[in-house]
Amino acid sequence: MRLFLYVLTQVCITLVSVCGIYILTGLTGMFSLGSAAFMAIGAYVSGLLVLKLGMNMYLAFLLAIIAAVAVGYVIGFPVVRLRRDYISLVTLGFGESIAQLILLLSQYTGGAFGLIGVPRKVNVGFTVIAAALAIALTALFKTSKYGRQCIAIKSDELAAKAMGINTSKVKMIAFLLSCGLTAFAGCMYAFYVGYVGPTDFGWKKSADWVIMVFFGGVNSLTGSIFGGAFLTFLPQYMQSLNKYRYIVYAVLVLFILNFKPNGIFGEWELTPRNMKKALKKFDRKMRKEGGK
Repeated sequence: MRLFLYVLTQVCITLVSVCGIYILTGLTGMFSLGSAAFMAIGAYVSGLLVLKLGMNMYLAFLLAIIAAVAVGYVIGFPVVRLRRDYISLVTLGFGESIAQLILLLSQYTGGAFGLIGVPRKVNVGFTVIAAALAIALTALFKTSKYGRQCIAIKSDELAAKAMGINTSKVKMIAFLLSCGLTAFAGCMYAFYVGYVGPTDFGWKKSADWVIMVFFGGVNSLTGSIFGGAFLTFLPQYMQSLNKYRYIVYAVLVLFILNFKPNGIFGEWELTPRNMKKALKKFDRKMRKEGGK
């Protein structure tokens, strides 16, 4: 039971980050390999505020998210004007620079030893509620004016500009929302594990999130959530598989790209309307089989 609760907590923290990646990549079409750096900012800033200043945890979370969004604005200002392939390179460099900065500020961050002694105040219930709220926020954003504009930009940015959409502004909004969500995930991670290390937030973690989104369905929030939950649950629950995680991920990516380019769920979303259609289709199928 303890293992299940631990895995469930890790899944929920991952889902908050995956929501951020879905907004950035699934809706807007921007690829980031430095998103985990914002998770590091959230984890370290919130941890330091509580450890060094004795600040209330919730206030520390809020200030850490604001700090990550502020850094995201500085980075995002030039990034949103770049081509998609250049965005991944710039964010990768940013992520690595944050890792080096953590090591340089060792007197505050603990350097290679990490930040030790963070109060373990986050439990499984907190992360479940946080994941549910993050998913609801992402779903609302997708159906909002900005969400529809993000989809238009992803489909054809030049056509979106011709329609009067301020593409830089919309991409910046999506980028900052993604930064805020990943920073929040970092805050929860720090206060659940009780320790933050500089190696916890490398580019591989950012790549993991992108793989999860593509595996479940880059155009589907439901698929992205499924991909995030499944690919977090499997290695965590099967420790023997964790050693070969990236081999498994590589095989899955090759399989998806060749046989299901849009991911397992494609563009399908788990909505009452779609569920009703699926039930009707299943009912018709059962009646046909029963009439034979």
